[in-house]
Amino acid sequence: MAPTARPTVAQPLSPHLQIYRWTWTMAMSVVHRITGTALYGGTALVAIWLVALAAGPAAYGWVAGFFGSWLGRLVLFAYTWVLLHHMLGGIRHFVWDAGAGFDRAQRLSLARLTLIGSVSLTVVVWAVALLVR
Repeated sequence: MAPTARPTVAQPLSPHLQIYRWTWTMAMSVVHRITGTALYGGTALVAIWLVALAAGPAAYGWVAGFFGSWLGRLVLFAYTWVLLHHMLGGIRHFVWDAGAGFDRAQRLSLARLTLIGSVSLTVVVWAVALLVR
């Protein structure tokens, strides 16, 4: 008995990016993973600040000077957005874990609210911080 012929064209093992259309939920999933990774850098910033605080006035003055500069504030602004976006993405996943929000319109709304909410909350946090300062 002759062996069966194998296909000559290699087929992908699973659907790939050429098959899928880019969607809001895909984008927010990717951004959620990126922000989760970026939180490691933010944790390093907090650790640097705490070590400088413990090291004395000279070290703390240098770190406070950096975070008070335009570059330092930009880094802190980005970290604020990363933190809030990841938090809202986690809430979105919690809603899904509860068994809600799977309808197409609800998925789209939750994904958009994650982005809009994180940007809005970042602006509000910084506006309040600058007003209180």
